[in-house]
Amino acid sequence: MREAVPADPPGPRPSGGGVRAVRPDPGPRSLRERIGLSVEEQAARDRDALLTSAVRTLLGGTDAHGATVHLRSRDRRSLVLCAVAGVPLSVLGPFRRIAAAGPLPVAVGYRTGRTVLLADTEDTMRRFPQFALGLPYDFASAWIPVRAGGETYGVLGVLWPATGDGVPESARRHLRAVADRLAAGLAGLEEAGHPVEPDGETTVAELGPPSAPTTRVGLFDWNVPAGTVSADDQFCEIFGLAPGDFDGRADTLAARVAPGDLPEFRSAVRGALDGDRGVAARLRVLDRDGHPYPVELWARAPHDRPGQWGRLVGAVLDTRTGTAATAAVERLSDGVFSLDPDGRVTYANHSVELLLRARREDLVGHPPWQVLPWLSDPVYENRYRAAMLSQQPTAFLALRPPDHWLAFSLYPDAHGVTGRVVAAEPPPDAAAPPAEPAPPGTWTGLGAMYHLLQLASALSEAVTAREVFRAVADEILPALGGQELAVYAVREKRLNLVAQSGYPDGFLDRFEGIPFGARVPGAETLSSGTPIFFESVDQLAAAYPGLALDDMGAWAFLPLIASGHPVGSCILGFDRPRVFTLEERGLLTALAGFIAQALERARLYDAEFTLARGLQQALLPHRLPHVAGVRIAARYLPGTQGMEIGGDWYDAIVTGRDLCLVIGDVEGHSVGAAATMGQLRSAVRAFTTGGHPPDEVLARTNQLLLELDPGLLASCCLVRLTPGEGTALVARAGHLPPVLRHPDGRAEALDVPGGPLLGVDGTAGYPVSPLTLEPGSVLALYTDGLVEDPAVAIDEGVERLCAALAGPDAGQLVARAGPDGLADRVLHELGSTHRVDDIALMITAYR
Repeated sequence: MREAVPADPPGPRPSGGGVRAVRPDPGPRSLRERIGLSVEEQAARDRDALLTSAVRTLLGGTDAHGATVHLRSRDRRSLVLCAVAGVPLSVLGPFRRIAAAGPLPVAVGYRTGRTVLLADTEDTMRRFPQFALGLPYDFASAWIPVRAGGETYGVLGVLWPATGDGVPESARRHLRAVADRLAAGLAGLEEAGHPVEPDGETTVAELGPPSAPTTRVGLFDWNVPAGTVSADDQFCEIFGLAPGDFDGRADTLAARVAPGDLPEFRSAVRGALDGDRGVAARLRVLDRDGHPYPVELWARAPHDRPGQWGRLVGAVLDTRTGTAATAAVERLSDGVFSLDPDGRVTYANHSVELLLRARREDLVGHPPWQVLPWLSDPVYENRYRAAMLSQQPTAFLALRPPDHWLAFSLYPDAHGVTGRVVAAEPPPDAAAPPAEPAPPGTWTGLGAMYHLLQLASALSEAVTAREVFRAVADEILPALGGQELAVYAVREKRLNLVAQSGYPDGFLDRFEGIPFGARVPGAETLSSGTPIFFESVDQLAAAYPGLALDDMGAWAFLPLIASGHPVGSCILGFDRPRVFTLEERGLLTALAGFIAQALERARLYDAEFTLARGLQQALLPHRLPHVAGVRIAARYLPGTQGMEIGGDWYDAIVTGRDLCLVIGDVEGHSVGAAATMGQLRSAVRAFTTGGHPPDEVLARTNQLLLELDPGLLASCCLVRLTPGEGTALVARAGHLPPVLRHPDGRAEALDVPGGPLLGVDGTAGYPVSPLTLEPGSVLALYTDGLVEDPAVAIDEGVERLCAALAGPDAGQLVARAGPDGLADRVLHELGSTHRVDDIALMITAYR
């Protein structure tokens, strides 16, 4: 509790005045400077405030129970969950970062700029099955793009109980208004030069209480030696005094305290004044009719302030309503408890302790399924999630070992869940209780199906083998209570480790590259195609004498087989012996099939990427020609986002007295784009060496692309330079203009006309523009990956390129290090480490 220090000297306060907050003069510095925030930190706070306000306004102005905000990432390829209210953050784990090009309603709303409305579970499953797989609960939702000035910053998500009527029409205008206000606020931050993209943290907006607080709090400042008290209106009312009737004397207040409570209270006050202890006391105060009721008083003496001895500052709490309600609930024979939106216990009455056989201090602050082993089956957590997401009451039975059945009822709202638990009769179809409770992590019934769905959802997003491993580690290892995980892949009939978790350093080195048929369980499970389970160390040691062992007590070795051929193996380790039930063995076998398919898909993707990248590198020139009076440098950088490759290319072709400089870009990122790039590069080289002028080279290449009909378009820029004369001819097919650096240090994008993209129109013409180069000039050809930035217009990117080439320091760099030095500088200043597209750059210095 913060100290309540009055702005006025001790003494009576004017009636009705209350406690006044006196703000110090900020002086010449801003608030941000006085509290030590950087510009970036303040901008992040402003952004978070906008997001929090948006989700709270959504819930306050509609009947919705949950709201989210996803914002675009810096590279525009992802949408990141930045704010949430009324929905458990843990439930949204699979959707905290999603692909902007993905098949989810958030991504579709972002891409199309149109609101996506989903009426219920059936509607969601029909239109977005992957989303329904990750959140298989009954609710209606709306996904509203956050747009301003042609920019889409993200998407607002809103959840309603599924009533069959979908999203209420009356709420849609409110949703659009909130989205527009949020977009305007984000646009204002961006215009001020502050990034609006997320920094990785998700803000959970706390909602106000569902009803007015029942606890009153009054503040006071007591000058003990003088016998005077400064108090606010609430304090006076708690002591049964009208604020205007209080004379500011401590004796007046003492008369309102039950006589039997004063001696102990005065002793506590003396102790606080003489030492560093605070005062924490329960008193009975007389109401205006003379009836006593309990209050709590908290105070401390500000000894750290010179000249303040003898003062107490603090607060008094009137907890009558809350205390009475708690006492009433404590008297119930039914168990009553409450959970916060993330499932943690915030209150449990005495009957809960008796029914669950658990102490309150062990329950409060934790989800019950993490504290009680017999509630650890995910089916019970799933009931809570269903209640929160659907906002519908739910009920279920659970068996408390050895043979006690309990009936749970959950009643949700946006602030959490109120629960009730009572003793119950066994269900008619209940099986005989096990001799011992299932160990933590054992799957049964719907809990097993839940984790199957969760793993399938996570694996559907995995692209690389390491992402497959992460999905298994995140979804399966914690659910089973396992401590070790290793995933191996087959390469050239040997097992190679993809990734591991939990093993001692170096333990798995001895198994790296073992042959497919080696006498070890990880290889034999694959050669036989049958899972191998060991429920104790003795079982494993007996089956494989001399096999190196670590400290685990049980193992599951799963073969990963896809489309009938071996892909790899998965090993799960547990730190204590365990019994693998028949159901569990079947489920692990099914999971192995999911993992195998994902691992094989990742392998094929890796193979396609390697082939395409090798093809592209093979088709680019390995050496640039040496021409008198000209120096050339070229650079190629692949995109860093994802595994795909582009169709960028460059070339320099000598034809008699001329040097032809070529740069181009085939749309798309695939093996097909790389193959088409190779065909176009060969065609341009053939037509150029055949003596055709630049316009005919582009026209013939255009015809060839139309005849090949790969379904792809391409851009190209061609410059035929005659070094001996200092002249050049420029032709463009939908490509960005060259940038010329003049000898005096100026740099400009050449305003030369061009024709359409290659592959669009067979009758298209490509105008040619003459160009004169003075000695000392530098010509830059480039693809759009160099100047394209989602945060700025492409014209600004070209201007940044001009700035990087301009100035005396660029000229000195060319003189000292040649065009290679200048190319490296340009890539350093413009080549983003998170670039989406490939980059090709050619720098030609004319001497």
